[in-house]
Amino acid sequence: MYRSREHSGFTLIEVLVVMVILGILAAVIVPKIMDRPEQARIVAAKSDVRAIVSALNMYRLDNGVYPSTEQGLAALVRKPDTGNIPDNWRPGGYLDRVPKDPWGRPYQYLNPGLHGEIDVFSYGPNGPSADGGGSSQEIGNWNLN
Repeated sequence: MYRSREHSGFTLIEVLVVMVILGILAAVIVPKIMDRPEQARIVAAKSDVRAIVSALNMYRLDNGVYPSTEQGLAALVRKPDTGNIPDNWRPGGYLDRVPKDPWGRPYQYLNPGLHGEIDVFSYGPNGPSADGGGSSQEIGNWNLN
C-alpha cells in the first residue's frame, strides 16, 4: 500500500517543539524532585531514632535501667560486660545491629540526656558543629514531630 509523503512521520519542527516542551518541563520539575532525597533521609533518621528508643525501652523493662552512656547503643546488640551488667538481658539482644544514620555516622546516645531521661539522636545532614557539639539540624527523640 502506498502512503503519501505528508503522512509518513514527524517533521523536524514538530520534533524540536516536543524537545523544547520536554526541556521546559524538566527545568521546572527536576529541581523539585532533587530535594526529595534529603527529606527521605530525615524521615529515615526519625524512624531509626523511634526504633532505637523502643529497643531501649524494652531493655529498661527487662533490666530496670537504661544502658549507661559508656555502654552505649551496643548494649542493645550484645550484653554489656562493664558498668551496670544487666541480669535479665534478652538472649539475642534488642536490635540485630546498631544502625548508622542515613549520612553514614553513628547515632548518639546519652544517659542521662540533656533533653530527657535519655537522648538518642543524629547530628543530621551537616554533622556535628565545628566545636564537636550539636547542630541546629539534630534529629532526636525530643524533636520527632
